[in-house]
Amino acid sequence: MIQSIVHIALVVREYDDAIDFYTNKLNFTLIEDTFLPEENKRWVVVAPPGSVGTTVLLAKASKPEQEPFVGNQAGGRVFLFLNSDDFWRDYNEMTSKGIEFVREPKEQPYGTVAVFKDLYGNLWDLLELKEDHPILKRIK
Repeated sequence: MIQSIVHIALVVREYDDAIDFYTNKLNFTLIEDTFLPEENKRWVVVAPPGSVGTTVLLAKASKPEQEPFVGNQAGGRVFLFLNSDDFWRDYNEMTSKGIEFVREPKEQPYGTVAVFKDLYGNLWDLLELKEDHPILKRIK
């Protein structure tokens, strides 16, 4: 059996602001932006540059009970983990574009890591895993 996680839904306030942030600040690729008239919503999918794995579905909060989760998708914990093939290149580019890092870069046994906020306040790890990390061995 082969299965995979295709999308991770990220609740956002507005589609266009989220698209702008992910494509212009994080250099993600806009994979799809399709209006679904029967549901009066858009299907918006972005992915990190060069990624062939899981994508991020930007899902606009459409009900009042969804609003509190914008920017608090994981209850204040790091929610998503963006692995890089060059941590310092991406860290320097992100800081030059105004991305707010709430934890400075640090060397850990698994690699280099720093924590940043997305446009709504969700926490992300920017990391460069060491070559011998089990995740990297798995995808090679």
